[in-house]
This record gives sequence, C-alpha cells and structure tokens, in this order.
Amino acid sequence: MTDEAVPGTSLKGIRDVASGERAPRSRGARLARWRGWFFVLPALVMYGAFVIVPLLMTLQYSTLKWDGIGPSRFVGLSNYVKVLTDPDLISIIVNAFKLVLFFSAVPVTLGLLVASVIFRVARGSLGSTARTVLFLPQVIPLVAAGIVWSWMLSTTGVVNQFLSAIGLGGITRSWLADFGVIGAWVLLGLCTVLLLTGMSKIDVALYESARIDGATAWQEFRAITVPSLRSEIGVCVTVTIIAALAAFDIVYISTGGGPGLATMVPGLEIYRLAFFSRQVGVASALAVLLIILVLIIVLPIQRLTREAPR
Repeated sequence: MTDEAVPGTSLKGIRDVASGERAPRSRGARLARWRGWFFVLPALVMYGAFVIVPLLMTLQYSTLKWDGIGPSRFVGLSNYVKVLTDPDLISIIVNAFKLVLFFSAVPVTLGLLVASVIFRVARGSLGSTARTVLFLPQVIPLVAAGIVWSWMLSTTGVVNQFLSAIGLGGITRSWLADFGVIGAWVLLGLCTVLLLTGMSKIDVALYESARIDGATAWQEFRAITVPSLRSEIGVCVTVTIIAALAAFDIVYISTGGGPGLATMVPGLEIYRLAFFSRQVGVASALAVLLIILVLIIVLPIQRLTREAPR
C-alpha cells in the first residue's frame, strides 16, 4: 500500500498534520519569548548604560596615567601597585573596615535584640510606632542627617555645650571622630524592620513547644529565632557591609575625612583623587579594588547564609 492509499493516514498526511499542530505552538512560544525580552529591554539598556559601561570605562582608566583632560598614557598595573603599596591609601582602606563595626556589627546585633523585643512585647499600634521611629533615618536624606549630627557632635556642638553646662567639661571631645555612630543610627532601623519581617514568618508552634519544655526567652532566641532568620541576617550583613565599604555622603558632610586621614574612607578618597588631585587612573584603580574587596567579603556571606533547599 502506498502513502496515498488511505487519505489522511499516509505518512505525508501525518507529517503535515503534525507539523501543522506544532507550528502555531512553536511560533507562539517564540513570540512569547521575544515579547518577554521586549519588556526587559528598557531595564537592560539602562543597566548597561549606567552600570556596565561605566564599570568597563573604570577598568580602562585604571590602566592609564591621566589627569581627566589632557592626553593619557598606558601604564598597565602601575596604578594598582601604587594603591597597594601607598601607606596612606592602605590606612584609608583599613578605615573602611573599622566602619564595618559600626555600620554592620552594631546595627545587626542591636536590630536582632530590638526586633525580638518588639515582636514579643510591642504588638499593635505600639509596634507600628516603634517601627516607624526606627525606620525614620532611612527616609531622612543622609546629607541632612550628617549636618544635624555635625551640629551636635562637633567640638563646639550641642553635646559638648551640654556637658560643659553640667560641669562635665573634662570629658568633652571631638565626638565626630566616632563618625561610625551615625552609620549605626542610620542602619539600625533598616535591620530591625527586615528582621521583624522575618520573625513574622516563624511558626509560633516552635515557641509554644519550647515554652512547654521550659525554655527561657534567651534559649528561644538563641535556638529558634536566630537560626530561623539566617537569610534575613545575611541580607542585613550584606547591605550594611556594602554601605560601610562604600560610605561617602555621611563622611563627606560630617568630617570631610579629617582630621588628616583619620576618618577618610575609600569612597571619599576616590572622589578626591579624581576631581581634586586629577589622578584619574589611581582613583579608578582604587575603585576597582574596592569592588573586588566588596565581592570577596559579600559572596561568602551570601553563600553561608543562604537557606538550604526544602
């Protein structure tokens, strides 16, 4: 029997029917895929124009000796060598790690404790008010916050005037040297809100079982709350460490990096090198090394705090 013997049952007919059924479906899938890329395209263009292209240009500038205006000269890795061997630049990088204590360790630790207290005690309107007050620094522009803190903590600021007025003038000092306290104040509310959100997802049956077994509040916090918030703690630590290593506005407004280099941080030094000292190549090399430093610190934290698949 040939392919044409029985109409509609020939191999050719079967192939035609099969291809006729697959074609619209395949064409529709392709259209859906391209339609998705069409919606994503504006975001990709913006990300490429304002993130990828500047990053590639920074990598290029880091290999040049250039003042930002005149002709440039290729110097290879000389700018990186200068950054890694200059004592002043190394001390500036060390200052950034000191900020991690105030920007990350303090807000995350206090955030855990404050969030636990709010979760246990301050429910309803009281809890909402506490969240709002603590989150307020995230809404206030950091430049304005820096100016206000400078008025309070400078040598002739409100704090020292108050201490002198009550007879404690002997302990007055330049409190702005502890400028990391401002960062702790700014990031405490963010960490608290993130951790409170995570606590609301913990099964209350775990706490009830622990109480039946006679667990104290501290044991519940250590054995249930902290392990259950591993991913949220990872987010807080990541965000705060990046904020510490990339700090600029608070330092620029409050201390300007002084006295000397005591409060200078990489972000502010990059700005100074590029726009005041006209050392665009060195500034770019410092920026690239700062990016690498952030990745070296953040990626292991993300891996360690990632929730195991269920």
